[in-house]
Amino acid sequence: MPQPRMSLRMIKDILRLKWHGQLSHEQVAASLKVSKGVIAKYVGLAQAAGLDWETIEGWSEQRLTSVLLPGKHTDAPYIAPDWGRIHRELDRKSMTLMLLWQEYVQAHPEGRTWRYTQFCEHYKAFAHSLKRSMRQHRRAGEKLFIDFAGSTVPLSDGSRAQVFVSAMAASSYVFACATAAQRLDDWVASLVRALHFYGGVPQLIVPDNARAVITSPDRYEPRAHDSVQDLARYYGTCVLPARPRSPKDKATAESSVQVVTRWILARLRHQRFDSIAQLDAAIAQWLPSLNERAFQKLPGSRASVFAQLDAPALMPLPQQPYELARFKTVKVHIDYHVEIEGHRYSAPHALVGQALEARITRHGIELLLRGQRVAAHVRNTQRGGFTTVQEHMPAAHRAHLQWTPTRLIEWGQRIGVACGELITRLLQTYKHPEHGYRSCLGLLNLERRYGQERLEGACARALALGTVRYSHVRDLLANHCDQLAPAQEASWSSPAHANVRGPDYYQ
Repeated sequence: MPQPRMSLRMIKDILRLKWHGQLSHEQVAASLKVSKGVIAKYVGLAQAAGLDWETIEGWSEQRLTSVLLPGKHTDAPYIAPDWGRIHRELDRKSMTLMLLWQEYVQAHPEGRTWRYTQFCEHYKAFAHSLKRSMRQHRRAGEKLFIDFAGSTVPLSDGSRAQVFVSAMAASSYVFACATAAQRLDDWVASLVRALHFYGGVPQLIVPDNARAVITSPDRYEPRAHDSVQDLARYYGTCVLPARPRSPKDKATAESSVQVVTRWILARLRHQRFDSIAQLDAAIAQWLPSLNERAFQKLPGSRASVFAQLDAPALMPLPQQPYELARFKTVKVHIDYHVEIEGHRYSAPHALVGQALEARITRHGIELLLRGQRVAAHVRNTQRGGFTTVQEHMPAAHRAHLQWTPTRLIEWGQRIGVACGELITRLLQTYKHPEHGYRSCLGLLNLERRYGQERLEGACARALALGTVRYSHVRDLLANHCDQLAPAQEASWSSPAHANVRGPDYYQ
């Protein structure tokens, strides 16, 4: 590495201390913080030129230097580096000003170059002349800032569309799209579109502290929504919300929102849009010109800097885009099923009684135990229905060991003939009798509340009405219909034919 040259102003100081101050080489070197070899060099040159202190005392530094070093052009200007290129180079991983200074000196071996300290000072002055969002050093592929534009776009039906904006930190490469609102669904769908627009995944995603995205907007330990965290796990990235009321944390996002508002939305102000799709298509038409517009103070454009810095540093995308997932805590009931939106999905029978986390997407249901998937189902919107995997069923007696069809029927017969018959018919209505266990336990709770006599009467009336549903028995008891004068006895005993299973079937 080239050694920093001594300031030429020190030559006269060396001769003054040596000749006028009568100091030794060692004392002069210690005073001026230079080597004794430098002292010997300039004293020798002065003596060879026949100079003494009385002769040079009134000389200028430039005259003295021109006599001692006739080949030195002290009035030559410093060679200024390309500060814009240096600013962009600092966005690369592991790049330092020291390395850039060394390359600058090596590139101009015969010219007049700045020392490292002067180099840093001039660079800082250049950096301060840039916009605030440009002055922040961002590593290539490190961060993606996301936000919604403050301006909305009116639609022909009277509603207003929102505009989602994202920008890569190092290149400020911008993506924008139209959405109906700023709900969680809109955030996630727009972010997925942005990641696939960039063709890769950054190390960090920095959103604003919107309520739809951040469940706990703490200044020091903010927490993103479970669905947003799930998206981050799927893409192998992290979500780091900006601090509340700290615009410096997301200066790139704010600058990009301003650019999109002025460059795109202002141009669309006279157009009328009938739908979100029309507005989204119009925004997409203007994005290339925004990203390809040249910077004013830096070399290149957003598109060229993205291709050079950000794109090679991004992590690869998964094969399929992320599908929005919601989470819900569910409990495995004794029939080894969990209930989600009125439909019941099976889980391994060994997990009866345990709380699971359900991951709910548009097309599927996943059941997780401590983060590990224990069951997966195709989502079914049929309320009251069952989705059962045969492998989840127990090998013997099915479901929980202390509850079997035989025991439930015997319990009903202990209440009365009508209750036993109702439970038998209830179990016969399902393909798997275990699906009726929960209704049977509901009847058990009714016994505790209303007593055996009233429950038996309600079961008899329900059979007379031709129903075996738990909710109907519950309503009969709540409305005291079991205490009304009995009508003519209905024939609700089990019909005796081969297609109906009786209590003996469960022995």
